[in-house]
Amino acid sequence: MKKKSPSTVPRPFDATVVKSQVTDVALVQRRREQIVAAAVELFSVQGFYRTTIQEIARKAGVSTGLIYQYAETKEDVLLLALMFVMERFRRELESSRDGTEPLSRLYAALDTYCRVVDRHRDAAVLAYRSTMSLPREYREYIKQAELATNELMAARIRACIEAGLFRDANVELLTYRLVLHAHAWSLKYWRLSQFATIDEYVDEGFDFFVHALATRKGKIQYGRFLASRGKPAPEPAATATG
Repeated sequence: MKKKSPSTVPRPFDATVVKSQVTDVALVQRRREQIVAAAVELFSVQGFYRTTIQEIARKAGVSTGLIYQYAETKEDVLLLALMFVMERFRRELESSRDGTEPLSRLYAALDTYCRVVDRHRDAAVLAYRSTMSLPREYREYIKQAELATNELMAARIRACIEAGLFRDANVELLTYRLVLHAHAWSLKYWRLSQFATIDEYVDEGFDFFVHALATRKGKIQYGRFLASRGKPAPEPAATATG
């Protein structure tokens, strides 16, 4: 039995929660991206607690004083680093399109998510490793950003159910299964990359997911989806639901 999503719609991250002495919005964004890139690399190698603001400044090629113009504390820098990748998940999922057919749109969402993770593997791993180093208020921002991103995936799963392509199921659980599949590419990249490319990882993950959920109608539509991509259709099952 599927469950309804929470009635409260999570809000995307508001970068102004991290105070800046600079008022030029474009400059703030540009400088923070520069600082975040250095911070992610250092936090990923040395850990949050062992990394200093001075080291981040040297890595970014700026002065320590300049960093403090854009973030008051090291926790501010960590929050910006974590939200950097979370915002990319959200923005790219919002723009991911592959036709109007629900299965195609769900595939596009998973493909986009996995590729953002692939491009920002260090930041994705950092989110798992260092979120608990943030104050409670900042952890709530991370949670809200995660929920906002997940809802974009959940909406596409619901569309597949409503179109009769997937059996009725718990959408929240299904969403996290897909999200965790994407995250696993970064968490276990050292091993997964030895026997699968990112293309294979996305395709095989989606195939497994579809076969676990597809109705008879969904399997027919999945065969058409595969054919449109030049892939062989799945073998017909002995029995099918829906």
